[in-house]
Amino acid sequence: MVIVWINGAFGAGKSSTARELVDLIPNSTLYDPELIGGAMSWLLPQKRLAEVNDFQDLPIWRRMVVDTAAALLAEVGGVLVVPMTLLRQEYRDEIFGGLAARRIQVRHVLLAPDETILRERIHGRTPDHSGPAELTRVRQWSYDHIEPYRTAVHDWLGADAYVVDSTALTTAETARAVAEAVAAGTAAPCGIVQTPEPTGETLAAGVLLFDEHDRFLLVDPTYKPGWEFPGGVVEPGEPPARAGMREVAEEIGLELDAVPTLLLVDWERPQPPGYGGLRLLFDGGRLPAADAERLLLPGAELRDWRFVTEEEAADLLPPVRYRRLHWALRARERGTVLNLEAGVPVG
Repeated sequence: MVIVWINGAFGAGKSSTARELVDLIPNSTLYDPELIGGAMSWLLPQKRLAEVNDFQDLPIWRRMVVDTAAALLAEVGGVLVVPMTLLRQEYRDEIFGGLAARRIQVRHVLLAPDETILRERIHGRTPDHSGPAELTRVRQWSYDHIEPYRTAVHDWLGADAYVVDSTALTTAETARAVAEAVAAGTAAPCGIVQTPEPTGETLAAGVLLFDEHDRFLLVDPTYKPGWEFPGGVVEPGEPPARAGMREVAEEIGLELDAVPTLLLVDWERPQPPGYGGLRLLFDGGRLPAADAERLLLPGAELRDWRFVTEEEAADLLPPVRYRRLHWALRARERGTVLNLEAGVPVG
């Protein structure tokens, strides 16, 4: 199962290129996640919709984009051609990671006309059935997103996707360039890690590693939003502490000399589509500066690492993991082990 994801600024010609592309790639189907966005006004209360400026900021939209793609491929097979702007890397991580977990291969293509051409195309949009007022709003929306697009290209998007400079190309020529790149393999499959979705509750072990300033190590996964502690799911029959050691070695290339000590056990409640389960955090001790300098990252799984303070972690970790971190640090200070339920100490 394959997706050709056509990314680019608003006005870059993604939809028109995608329509041409389905005639060039055998057994392909057009799938536009804009339809999922349109459904949000029917599915969610206005109070919830008023809390965001873009439907991409809604977790339900990102989840439904993945689920619908998987269901559509199960129905029709072949290749999905998806024209959709993604400028926030964490949303790309979440969506592409969700697709990878379903063993759906993604070819990420960026249409990149010169900004002058882009602005001309936005200005040249013609009225549709929604009328001139809506056209004015759409044009301004597109203009407002040129700067975020430019920033995304510089920060991550230009390196993440196969870039097609469509400045001097017609729509048909752009589609042919994309089709040829996909067929030749130059628009290669996205290297994001494929983590199978759990089918029940899981046991996971994380390890806190500290530097000489008592900061702790966080890693930035490519396959889900937010930073994380080194660690992962405990395999059947595997001791949890040893699982944490294995994950540290696999993720950052560091072999721990001693078995880490337990700081807390946290029960994570099921929250669809997740199943929850037990989350353990261990104290892996202090890393000598020389070891920290030798940390390695597998590009398909982790993008970055850094040592941070508890205050800095509040801006990096999702709330559920930050609460877990907070209590793990308190347990370390007190020399005890804490039992948590959904991030709250009990007993």
